[in-house]
Amino acid sequence: MLTGGCLCGAVRFEIAGTLGPIIYCHCSMCRRATGSAFATNASVLASAFRIVAGASSITEYESSAGSVRAFCARCGSPLYGRMEAYPFLRRVRLGTLDGDPGGRSVANIWVGSKAEWFTIADGLEPFEAEPPDAYGAPGA
Repeated sequence: MLTGGCLCGAVRFEIAGTLGPIIYCHCSMCRRATGSAFATNASVLASAFRIVAGASSITEYESSAGSVRAFCARCGSPLYGRMEAYPFLRRVRLGTLDGDPGGRSVANIWVGSKAEWFTIADGLEPFEAEPPDAYGAPGA
């Protein structure tokens, strides 16, 4: 089981399932939400993702139609994302995990809108925009 939480400790969660592929997202929204060159995410089945403390501290923001980002209202830590089109998935921000998720990153997505000041030099599979659906599937 994986565990994680926000910077201030108000929000804690558990993941009792398998993570999907770990990807780096370079879209402008992820860059702004993280304050960095990219966000590191992996999908997990919503049924395997459980908030165990601080649910009342979670605030959600619809960053684009049907796409919601959840974060701690106290410290601002990004926690997960969810999409109306895929209600059975959560996109967990891997920086919030307490330990090693077990997998390693497999791709860079939305490289067509990456920060000009950042050079991708990791050799991972690049996608100009959205990757194939398999990249969002837990256990893929």
